[in-house]
Amino acid sequence: MDTRRLILFFIFSFSLLLIWEAWQKETRPKESVATAQTAVPAPSGQPPKSATPVPGVGVPGAVSTVPPAVTASGQGERIRVETDNFVAEIDTLGADIVFLELRKHRDTLDKSKDFVFLGPEHKYFAQSGLIGAELPNHKTLFSSRSKSASLEPGKDDLELRLDASGPEGVRVTKIFSFRRGSYLIDVSYEVTNATQAPLSAHAYFQITRDNKDPAGTSSMMSTYTGPAVYTEQDKFHKVAFGDVDKGKTPYSKNADNGWIAMLQHYFVAAIVPAEKTPREYYTRKLSEGYYSAGVIVPIDPIAAGKTAKVSVPFYAGPQEQDKLKAIAGGLDLVVDYGWLTIIAAPLFWVLELFHGWLGNWGLAIILLTVVLKLIFFPLSAASYRSMAKMKMVAPRLTKLRETYGNDRVKLNQAMMDLYKTEKINPLGGCLPIVVQIPVFIALYWVLLAAVELRQAPFYGWIVDLSAADPWYVLPALMMISMVIQTKLNPTPPDPVQAKVMMIMPFAFGVMFFFFPAGLVLYWLVNNVLSILQQWQITRMIEGTKIVAKR
Repeated sequence: MDTRRLILFFIFSFSLLLIWEAWQKETRPKESVATAQTAVPAPSGQPPKSATPVPGVGVPGAVSTVPPAVTASGQGERIRVETDNFVAEIDTLGADIVFLELRKHRDTLDKSKDFVFLGPEHKYFAQSGLIGAELPNHKTLFSSRSKSASLEPGKDDLELRLDASGPEGVRVTKIFSFRRGSYLIDVSYEVTNATQAPLSAHAYFQITRDNKDPAGTSSMMSTYTGPAVYTEQDKFHKVAFGDVDKGKTPYSKNADNGWIAMLQHYFVAAIVPAEKTPREYYTRKLSEGYYSAGVIVPIDPIAAGKTAKVSVPFYAGPQEQDKLKAIAGGLDLVVDYGWLTIIAAPLFWVLELFHGWLGNWGLAIILLTVVLKLIFFPLSAASYRSMAKMKMVAPRLTKLRETYGNDRVKLNQAMMDLYKTEKINPLGGCLPIVVQIPVFIALYWVLLAAVELRQAPFYGWIVDLSAADPWYVLPALMMISMVIQTKLNPTPPDPVQAKVMMIMPFAFGVMFFFFPAGLVLYWLVNNVLSILQQWQITRMIEGTKIVAKR
């Protein structure tokens, strides 16, 4: 297999992978979101003797279902909360977060608006409640003295308290704590037991959403939407909606560490209980196209006349790896590079470093491409030298094919003699390309997954490196660069191969019309550098041959 065929093999293999992922996404059955029933799983173990079933709420040892907490029922009211990072709406029916707007991120389709992360468009809510006899859950009506709240200038914290009735003699307050500059929201319950008997209870925290991809998702690039779980013993696991349908649970349900989340391109909603706290994870289908992922944590038995508090942080924001890593172990893995993480993670670190120097992600991509090209210069040079020599003997190879016709044995022997005479290794360019391919694919995933590039401007008409070039200038330039590369490569003696090589730049150019501008910029710069390197090496080899003939 010569270099040309190897290049074709890897390019078409990579293209088929992208096409297959896109086809899978397009042909997936479309599921309508019916009126969902939200299941609250019961924790493991036996129920305490004092626990009695409550309509609509699971108790220890039992599982039941209830409708989701939505304001369409008309029973609850919305409390608006504003901070520097959020505009949130909390429904008094369940005291759940039913709307969350990220003020520092713009909408995918309409950049004049802020990005709505949680909300009714995707039926995406953060819910919680208590499990125990007549204790409030996400269908209980809470009350609040405030109809709105905002983080005042000069203050770093904002707290919103909502009250609900429990069993006689039990008072429950649900508390939301917001912090300036943070995407973490502490969700807490204060339970006061004014009865004469101890009280046992558990708290559940869950994220419910439909299985639709977020708006603006490109069918040309497959990104993951769905639950994910991390524990120290099982590490990071995505639990696709299809796996939830089948009841698959590739994670430990019981642990004292980790987190559970809902992922989508660039953003994550995660429930992160404190380390060394016993918890039980769950994922389940609630109705057609509607799912929940959550965790149950115990509350220490509350003695008569005492108050207990349970608090679990909820993260809702961008997949910024440094910040996620500081919140919880393994949370940065939601930016998933797959089996190429060992290469992709350092590449992103270098890309961030260059951005810190240059202040522009497009310039950082160009500099990273140049650095990679320099690192692989010796390998690339070997490949281009091999191609240059193959180009010089191409007319003689064509003549050999004409001479020997269909006699493959004699043709192959004659070709090997020619390679030996001219000191050409037909496989000389293969290894350098094989070594570079994982790096290039890893960089592809880095540029695709990095939220830092979302809506990051470059120059001129490129106002968003994560979106397609609106004027298709970069794809057109990349198409031209591929045509030039084809001209520099040896012409295949087989007419069919020659036609494929001529058509390929246009086919790939059209495909790149739909790719993010940041990715196209990388490929364009890489192609330009490759052309310069290949042209120089070819010129040097041809010059050497001319001198030798003299």
